[in-house]
Amino acid sequence: MARTGFFKDHVLPILTVVLAILIVWHVFVVILNAPFEYDQAARAGMPTSFMEVLPKTFAQERPVLPAPHQVVAELWDTTIDKPITSKRSLVYHAWITLSATLLGFAIGTVLGIVLAVGIVHNRAMDRSLMPWVIASQTIPILAIAPMIIVVLNSIGITGLLPKALISTYLSFFPIVVGMVKGLRSPEQIHLDLMRTYNASGAQVFWKLRWPASMPYLFTSLKIAIAISLVGAIVGELPTGAVAGLGARLLSGSYYGQTIQIWAALFMAAGLAAILVGIVGMAHTQVLKRMGARP
Repeated sequence: MARTGFFKDHVLPILTVVLAILIVWHVFVVILNAPFEYDQAARAGMPTSFMEVLPKTFAQERPVLPAPHQVVAELWDTTIDKPITSKRSLVYHAWITLSATLLGFAIGTVLGIVLAVGIVHNRAMDRSLMPWVIASQTIPILAIAPMIIVVLNSIGITGLLPKALISTYLSFFPIVVGMVKGLRSPEQIHLDLMRTYNASGAQVFWKLRWPASMPYLFTSLKIAIAISLVGAIVGELPTGAVAGLGARLLSGSYYGQTIQIWAALFMAAGLAAILVGIVGMAHTQVLKRMGARP
């Protein structure tokens, strides 16, 4: 009975959504790839029917929209069949991007928490810094990423750090906002109770504000880790990088290899899901240790 309920409540909805996506995907494969087949037939002076065109739309070498089986085959070839040290391996490229992602995420987390603590405990920082933190996110990352790369290259900083700083730029904002909300979440009655105990500012922070902010922090971290990955990929685009998922997207775009592009996109999506899942597990364990009910 429990297994039936789990399948009905958790597995079946996911399978339904996946099936719907696959149906829509296959329909658009035919719609987008069929014009090329009709054009080829017209150039050859050979009349063709829809039933003759249909199977060809799923087997084009450079389709407008790859079929699901083509993307799966490319993922298998570039993750399983290729050694991970090969520059054609998506595992190799994912590791390059992951390195910048984790470094940028770590810097962004520390920076976000420090800024949030300052904003909550200092009225001047709250009034002066918070508007600038919000305004910083109105600048498109595609515009600022090349500037960061060029400026850092001009002073001799290349490699991993420039991409990590782009990830930091994107990831620190949700952490700042979430932590400010979390640190301010204790009710006034709880703060008054701490004062009646003659608690110091540090004791109020560590025994009340910090524990209360944990749900907000981990929610922000889930957003930040995913957006850090986006920042690392974007950071690879203006540099003409030869390694990383961004490099795979670039090379696929240059040579019209749409299957390669989609495989890299799915690899990035899978990597993001794994990272968010890891943060989610850490969230569960921390709340469990704090005595929260499952």
